[in-house]
Amino acid sequence: MPVSRRNGVDIYYERVGRGPPLVLIHAMPFDHHLWLYQVERFSSRFTTIAMDLRGWGQSAKPRTPFTLEDMGRDVTGVLEDEDLARDAIVMGCSVGSKIALMLACDHPEIFKGAVLVGGNSGLQAQFDHRIAAYRAEHAAGTLPAYHFGHLRHGVTAGWADTPTGRYLLEGFVERGADLDPESIANVFRAVGESDLTSRLAQYRSPTLIVNGEHDNALKGGTRTASLIGHSQHFILPGAGHCCFVEQPSTFNARVTQFFKETGIWP
Repeated sequence: MPVSRRNGVDIYYERVGRGPPLVLIHAMPFDHHLWLYQVERFSSRFTTIAMDLRGWGQSAKPRTPFTLEDMGRDVTGVLEDEDLARDAIVMGCSVGSKIALMLACDHPEIFKGAVLVGGNSGLQAQFDHRIAAYRAEHAAGTLPAYHFGHLRHGVTAGWADTPTGRYLLEGFVERGADLDPESIANVFRAVGESDLTSRLAQYRSPTLIVNGEHDNALKGGTRTASLIGHSQHFILPGAGHCCFVEQPSTFNARVTQFFKETGIWP
């Protein structure tokens, strides 16, 4: 089982394909399987690295408070362990998008481009209710049902109710049997307290920002796109927060176009 311990906690990841590194950072409350369609498509051209964030999946679930920078060092630690800390592209969704943007801003020597899905570059103060709910549902023994409901919040109801949608969402619940509400609370705090706005003025790497039409982060994505003047902003019709799992063909085609336009495509 591939695990990086370079940053002091166990970070699970999967490496597939060959070519330049394409780092995939998932949204909450999912795990690295959220990128299954992107691994399938892009691993023929890139070395895809899909990892579980600390607090989720098969990665460690630390209860000691940590920062978004700590989570970013988890990502670079995986790349260093795999000798891939150069000429990489980083793609993230939601919390993964914020980590991806931070890494692209702070480490242009490693990351030469970024794809940001359903993200927000500023402060986010709306997570207290989620923290309280994860604690309460865990204490009551009803966390799997709450987790399933939270997963549905990341996609459109129409997709979640399809056979494929329900099957995939149920898989995230099954793999989340050992979720720890205190570790999850630390992730929410790390995301909410981080503000990347001051870093964007000097940021120059090619960047594609993607939102689903029904994404609750569309306002934040639009704001981030306005602050990164050279970025491209694409809104995927009919899709939600994790638009790339709902409409993988359209999403992958738009990303491929961006890669080719910016010289990233191998």
